[in-house]
Amino acid sequence: MVVAVAAAGAVALTLTPAAAAPPRAAACNGYVGLTFDDGPSGNTSALLGALRQNGLRATMFNQGGNAAAHPSLVRAQVSAGMWVGNHSYTHPHLTQLSQSQIDSEIARTQQAIAGAGGGTPRLFRPPYGETNATVKAVAARYGLTQIIWDVDSQDWNGASADAIVQAAARLTNGQIMLMHDWSANARAAIPRIAQGLASRGLCAGTISPQTGRAVAPTAVSVTPALKS
Repeated sequence: MVVAVAAAGAVALTLTPAAAAPPRAAACNGYVGLTFDDGPSGNTSALLGALRQNGLRATMFNQGGNAAAHPSLVRAQVSAGMWVGNHSYTHPHLTQLSQSQIDSEIARTQQAIAGAGGGTPRLFRPPYGETNATVKAVAARYGLTQIIWDVDSQDWNGASADAIVQAAARLTNGQIMLMHDWSANARAAIPRIAQGLASRGLCAGTISPQTGRAVAPTAVSVTPALKS
C-alpha cells in the first residue's frame, strides 16, 4: 500500500540566491512539482542536502505528528527553500473516518506545522491518495487545496533509483510526482532527476493552490512563525 502522502500546503520565504533560484532557472520552459510525503524524519536532513546540492525545490507533505515531534526539521525544510503541506496527523485511511475525525486529522496538522515554524499550509495530500467529497470539503474549510499526483515514483513499493529516474522522465509541464521523505532510493535518484529535467528545459516549481498544478516559484517575506 502506498505509504501516506502528506497533503500539501505551500509556504514561501526570503531565500539566499542559491536556494531561491536553481542554476538553470533561466532555461525553464516549464515547471514540475516534486513532492515528498511522510516527513519530517531522521532522513530529512540528507534529503534536503541532496535537493539543495542539485538546485531543486520540492513540496514536503508532512504528517502532523512528525512535525510536532521534529519542529527543527520543519524549520530546516523551509530554510532550505522547500514548501510545506498537510498530510494528516497520523496517516489514516481518511475515507473510513467520520467527518469529525477527518477534521481533527487536518486541523491538528495545520496547528502542528504552523507551531513548528512551517507556516500555514495551503496544500493537502490525503494519505494513500484516498479521498472523497467529505475529505475534500473538510480540507477546503481549512483553506487547503487537495493535491494528488500525476506520476507515482513507486518508491514506496521498492522501486530502484533507476526506476524512479525513469518515472521522473515522464513528467511534463505542470505535473506532480509522488516520492517519500524516507526513501533512500528516491534520494539517490535526485541528481539524475535534476539532470533529466534540465535536459528537457523543465524546472522544479511550487504547486499553485488555485490550479493544483506546478508553476514558477515566487519568493515572499518570511513570516514571524518562521523565526525561532
